Amino acid sequence: MQKDPFPKFKALLKKSNDIVIVTHYNPDGDAMGSSLALYNYLIKTEKNVTVITPNDYPDFLHWLPGNKKVIAFNTHQKKAAALIAKSDLIFTLDFNNYSRLEGLGELLKNYTGKTILIDHHQQPDTYATLMYHDVKACSTCELIYEFIVGLGGKKLIDKDIASCLYTGIMTDTGSFRFDSVTPTTHHILAHLLETGIVPSDIHSAVYDTYSESRVRLLGYCLTEKMVVIPEMQTAYMSLTEKELSRFQHKKGDTEGIVNYPFSIKGITFCAFFSEGEGKVKISFRSKGKFDVNQFARKYFNGGGHINAAGGRGNVSDIEVTIKEFLALLPQYKKEILKK
Repeated sequence: MQKDPFPKFKALLKKSNDIVIVTHYNPDGDAMGSSLALYNYLIKTEKNVTVITPNDYPDFLHWLPGNKKVIAFNTHQKKAAALIAKSDLIFTLDFNNYSRLEGLGELLKNYTGKTILIDHHQQPDTYATLMYHDVKACSTCELIYEFIVGLGGKKLIDKDIASCLYTGIMTDTGSFRFDSVTPTTHHILAHLLETGIVPSDIHSAVYDTYSESRVRLLGYCLTEKMVVIPEMQTAYMSLTEKELSRFQHKKGDTEGIVNYPFSIKGITFCAFFSEGEGKVKISFRSKGKFDVNQFARKYFNGGGHINAAGGRGNVSDIEVTIKEFLALLPQYKKEILKK
């Protein structure tokens, strides 16, 4: 990131009135937190702003301030397309490749206006007019905070904006326990708390609203579906569409399940496989130096961070995908076991 990129950002924003904010498919806490934090800030600067998501997101994020103004592309394609065509500027948040948008990505590939990318994932594409990108940031919400402050908007950060930012930082850092958390992160959190937000309320809104079926699904994963490979310090779980249906699966119900095997002493690599929408979705997590971003990019059509990444199977058969995964493990044993 250049030393002071904000004069260019300020100049572009000054010329822009109709702004669209876009985030990735299956938005998570950081995606929606960053999008709605930026939305609430730009509204305060008297811009016309719309948040467009490729699809809907979990109910436990629907409380975020500004949620009712979000447009899901998969159910409002014409309206979303019209807003994008009318816009002066598009922000793309928490992703850096249009493939992360599914059908919405095809629309944005043909967009000829200005774009600003704000993201912390590795190896960004070069589609944006301007970028605010840092892989060392713990979350896109951390970057949005810095972006607002850099624009001179620190005093405009109120409880609504702070609630969104806190949510994204909390969820993307595993409640502040990942190595990506730095002193800078805690300085930001301190300011957010000064706005009057209550951390316990935000934590409860995100993590204490599960349905009974979701909790039973978690129990089923841990008791019936978790496979531990001690010699590889690896554990994985998988769920078929039939199994998800059995537990009345809703969007977001499998969020975070991939991390549970880390509670087992010695486990340093976790994977979670699930069927849905005609594909096999995969989440990878690691501790230490094993780069799951490169692993996901090389073999499973994905990417992300060094210790957290996602991807999808090369075929729609979950058993075949798991076999491919298991066949790869031996050649990465040194990296997985290395601390």
